[in-house]
This record gives sequence, structure tokens and C-alpha cells, in this order.
Amino acid sequence: MAGIGIGLAASGLSGLSLGGSMLGFALGLVLMLPGHALGATGAGDVKLMAAVGAIVGPAHVVNAFLFTAVAGGVLAVVVALRRRRLSATLAGTARIIAAPSGARREIESAVPASRFAYGPAIAVGSVLAALIG
Repeated sequence: MAGIGIGLAASGLSGLSLGGSMLGFALGLVLMLPGHALGATGAGDVKLMAAVGAIVGPAHVVNAFLFTAVAGGVLAVVVALRRRRLSATLAGTARIIAAPSGARREIESAVPASRFAYGPAIAVGSVLAALIG
């Protein structure tokens, strides 16, 4: 996906310069790295947001990231409701907010039933950023 974005930019078909595509790639990578460092997202999520950045460029990848965060929050609530874990999810979130230094420990100690794929949130956020702009 990143190769396609860079290729489209290099060929002049995307409206982005090659530098803009590369900067979007780097920015997408940097935006997702903290979540990965904390254990909240996987390496695939980081690479996916970087690839989105290569396609949409630096200005839109920030919007895609923000829309992704909102979509991820909504998805987390939906998953927690379906799994009957909303109370536990909100309590864990409150602990992270109250003591950010313990975020990594809180995330790593989460039971597998509280985890979910983040790729759909990235997809929704990226499409919204592309459409809304």
C-alpha cells in the first residue's frame, strides 16, 4: 500500500509530490509509534498508518489519525458492550488517565477479552479523512 502511494506520487497521478508522499509516510509512522511503544497497538497498525500517509500526504494523515482515534474509541465501546465488559473497560481507561505513568502496565495486564483489531478503526478514520478532507 505504501509502495502504491509512493508510486502514484512519483508518477504524478496522486496530486502529491514524491516528497509529500514520503513525508506523509514518515508522519503516519511517527503518529502511531507511541501507541505501539505502550503496547496499545500492533506493529501492523503502525505500518498501516504509515502507508495511509504515503497515499494521502502529510496534511491528511494527521486528520486520518485523529478520525482513527475517534473511530477507535467508538469501536472500543461497541466491543466492550458486546463482550459485557464496559465497566471493566471504563475502569481501566480511568486508571490510565489518572496515572499515565502506569499506562504500559495497565495495557499489558489487560485480559485478552478486552483487546480488538484496530485496523478497522484505521480504515474508517482514513476514509473519513479522505472524504472530509
